Amino acid sequence: MRFAYADPPYIGQAKRHYSKEEIAKEVNHELLIAYLNEFDGWALSLSSPTLKTILPMCPDDVRVMAWVKPFASFKPNVPVAYAWEPVIVRGGRKRSRTEPTVRDWVSENITLRRGLAGAKPVGFCRWMFDVLNVQSEDEFVDVFPGTEAVTSALRDWLNAKQDIVTGPLFEVLQEVTE
Repeated sequence: MRFAYADPPYIGQAKRHYSKEEIAKEVNHELLIAYLNEFDGWALSLSSPTLKTILPMCPDDVRVMAWVKPFASFKPNVPVAYAWEPVIVRGGRKRSRTEPTVRDWVSENITLRRGLAGAKPVGFCRWMFDVLNVQSEDEFVDVFPGTEAVTSALRDWLNAKQDIVTGPLFEVLQEVTE
């Protein structure tokens, strides 16, 4: 299966997060969502103020999930903190009844000093992989790789899953069942 994750500069933030040498254009979310719809499953991060703008661009079968941030930056003159972010998800691999249920939210602190504002924490990435039910044989595209945090988290997550399946416990289970 083919999966994608998009974490573009949030609407109205492109110029703020790019240097003057780079072209700071706003992302065309209609084109981005059309591209994402070519995948078997995808996730799109966005800011809570832009949810009402982006959600109508999405197919009817998307689901809005939440990244809750127990530790978040508090900004001056903002009376209510932005301590969660919506994540729009579509598709993914079906789960069997024996597979654990995944929550539609994750609670993870923001990252600091990762080289790029908005870099996602490892716990967020692992939750997203679980939501989509990504497997080692799948293709996964990080549409806006930025710090490569998502790609690195995917590599570590798949290695950990492989260790679980092919590690010593798996070998013992195979001996018992043979």
